[in-house]
Amino acid sequence: MTRLIRARIDSAALRANLQAIRARAPRSRVMAVVKANAYGHGLVPAALALADADAFAVARLEEAVALREAGLKRRIVLLEGVLDATQLAQAAALELDLVVHQLEQIELLEQFRGARPFPLWLKVDTGMNRLGFRPQDFRAAWERLRNLKPAPQQLRVLTHLACADDADGGYTAEQLARLRPLVAGLEVELSIANSAAILAQPSTHAAWVRPGLALYGVSPFAAQRGAQLGLRPAMTLESTVIALREVAPGERAGYGGVWRAQRPSRLAIVAAGYGDGLPRSIPDGAPVLIGGRRAPLAGHVSMDMIAVDITDLPPVTVGDRVELWGAHLPVEELAAAAGTIAYELLCAVSQRVPIELV
Repeated sequence: MTRLIRARIDSAALRANLQAIRARAPRSRVMAVVKANAYGHGLVPAALALADADAFAVARLEEAVALREAGLKRRIVLLEGVLDATQLAQAAALELDLVVHQLEQIELLEQFRGARPFPLWLKVDTGMNRLGFRPQDFRAAWERLRNLKPAPQQLRVLTHLACADDADGGYTAEQLARLRPLVAGLEVELSIANSAAILAQPSTHAAWVRPGLALYGVSPFAAQRGAQLGLRPAMTLESTVIALREVAPGERAGYGGVWRAQRPSRLAIVAAGYGDGLPRSIPDGAPVLIGGRRAPLAGHVSMDMIAVDITDLPPVTVGDRVELWGAHLPVEELAAAAGTIAYELLCAVSQRVPIELV
């Protein structure tokens, strides 16, 4: 079957990005973040390509299930932890590491009667104000976890940085200042750094780093592209020209008629729309690549199609390949045009877009 649209995932790029991260944080172990379908890259294919990572991080229990069913044996860290005793039993059966970020989770562990002790990560909220124990509650939580019966296999600490992509690093310094006195004297392994901190703030690297976006070759910084940071984009979202139109001056195209031909024009209709994950907020004039050449979007993104002005391109034919983003058109550029971030575009790639690992 001919696939009109597909997300081609470069496994060699994933592996190269993992090595680039190791080079940036040579004394740290790498916890590869593959939550949210590996940021749209395919949970299982991406994890298998990144099999040399020291651990994997997921947000939800069902993500961990999929990885174990695929045969992945590495450590898997459940970032949001568990909500009830049923989930706790599942996590035990899957041999997961648990993040503990609230009192109710400690109570579940105290009541648990399973034979296998959990590896645990105690999360402290140093300024994100999302998940984690407040600094004043950290020591009490630490002692309760340390005194579990059976005792945890390991007890580690992590926090999450809210502004690691800020150039001045001021808020990150505040977060580190809140963390240091809490762990002083504990001789505990820490995990602090996300992608931005790995790339720009070596003081955050600690025993474990947690790259997400950088693994996929995309920059976490608004002013830079992944290639500028030594990363290789892993996803190329590509589609197909399915029709061609000749448009007279003054004629409009698409819903709302926001695009109007200023001259005799040619349009290519491409099989890609918000049903595939392209946001409708991508503006008229944003680029795509056809035959390796840039051409502007003509009008709004619709559910299944976009129109592209190919008037200035060499002849285009039905069936020609279209790069929506990828190695030659950075996803960061399209995200900026749409007024969003690359994370959102990648994660929004819909289930009807087949993933092809190459």
